[in-house]
Amino acid sequence: MELELETPTVSSQVKINESLTSLSLTSDGKLRWTDDNTKERCLTMEKEVLGFETEGSIIRVKSLVEKESGFYCCGGGSQGVRVRKDFVFEPLGLESQRVWCQKLQDCIDSFDRPKRLLIIVNPFGGKNSATEIFYDEVKPLLLAANIKFTLKETEYQLHAKEIAHSLDLSSYDGIVCVSGDGVLVEVVNGLLQRDDWESAIKMPLGMVGAGTGNGMVKSLMDSVGDPCSVTNAMLAIIRGHKRSLDVSTIFQGDIRFFSVLMLAWGLVADIDIESEKYRWMGSFRLDFYGLLRVLRLRKYNGRVLFLPAPGYEDYGEPSAQNGRSNDINGQIHEDTVKVPRHGYQGPKVYKEELEWRTINGPFVSVWLHNVPWASEDTMAAPNAQFSDGYLDLVIMRDSSKSAVLSMMTKLNDGSHVKSPHVLYLKVKAFILEPGQRTGEPAKGGIIDSDGEVLARGEGTYKCEQSNLMTYGPMHIIVDQGLATLYSPT
Repeated sequence: MELELETPTVSSQVKINESLTSLSLTSDGKLRWTDDNTKERCLTMEKEVLGFETEGSIIRVKSLVEKESGFYCCGGGSQGVRVRKDFVFEPLGLESQRVWCQKLQDCIDSFDRPKRLLIIVNPFGGKNSATEIFYDEVKPLLLAANIKFTLKETEYQLHAKEIAHSLDLSSYDGIVCVSGDGVLVEVVNGLLQRDDWESAIKMPLGMVGAGTGNGMVKSLMDSVGDPCSVTNAMLAIIRGHKRSLDVSTIFQGDIRFFSVLMLAWGLVADIDIESEKYRWMGSFRLDFYGLLRVLRLRKYNGRVLFLPAPGYEDYGEPSAQNGRSNDINGQIHEDTVKVPRHGYQGPKVYKEELEWRTINGPFVSVWLHNVPWASEDTMAAPNAQFSDGYLDLVIMRDSSKSAVLSMMTKLNDGSHVKSPHVLYLKVKAFILEPGQRTGEPAKGGIIDSDGEVLARGEGTYKCEQSNLMTYGPMHIIVDQGLATLYSPT
């Protein structure tokens, strides 16, 4: 037996199924050996190995590998289709076993993986399957990776926000939401409303899709071409890679709501919120109600104002009055500074004179997006980036039912933005001035952000309910890279 103790590399003879073979851990993190069929095998420690454990004289290496024609090797499998597989090695002696365990652990520790996670499960989201997903798929992977965790199930709306607001940050390396996008939004709002929000919002956040839409985790997985599966989402969390995420502040007077996914008014918001009556259908409710809503198409008066990103300055029209942009800047700045200093107040981006543009209705839909996917089958904003400091604005103009239906059928690949009835641009800041339905001046619309109803106009679905904001002008500004996500890259 030969053990190399002075370098990160170790190599020795081991038993695999009672047959002797050479096993090595290379300095670039590859575990290599020859199996009893004389085939070369390799595991990439950073990407494929979850953890290991000893059982008597053997070492069991727990891994997630890409499936390929019944055997496993470094890469080269079916893209993104991963399965659990254990590999068992028996070193020749206790000292050899001890050295192997130390080298394997040193290699894993070098990846800066999370060791303690808070898991928030929403048992009521989607098809009410989040608890089952946790116990059947999430927990086994956490145990295999030797990650300690605390489980909390949400019991009512905004419970996740309360959990994040009162959380002892020193007890965890990250927070994982086994849910739809709504719980992630609650967690972000809870963290940003703390007195110590500057450190709290740096807490890495993980997503495991268990809701109706799952737009955030779909956007994460699609960024590397992986299927949107629980296994792939958990592997991203276990590996501990991180990326920044823009956070938008939506405010009206002294009221704040923090958004990480989208804001919608018009058709998209109507489908998202009014389809709740068909929640028993699962995600199919959105397609079903979407068709009903197109057949009975609504259009809304109103207008939007925006600060265009570079390259989009020709969209819309200049503000109607000279100095209007200064008035807007002053109004937003005044609103910002008079809010009580509790929690995050939003970025200060209005100190310079900027050219506001405007677009007047009527509109079929106004949609602001932070990431590409609104749900697992809806690519709302194909050019959206996680932390570019802009929101992608998708406006459906006044158009026929057939044109809208054609656009809706193209949402799965993002080609709807190429329609002549769609305006697609990037903005730094945005003001929504919602109006009433055309032909029905007594009825307004619904303003929805990340699945949360911010405001309802008169005559809308559940308009008698109280909401966070009134059905009137809202301001949206972006803070680039404020939050942190566990990411596959």
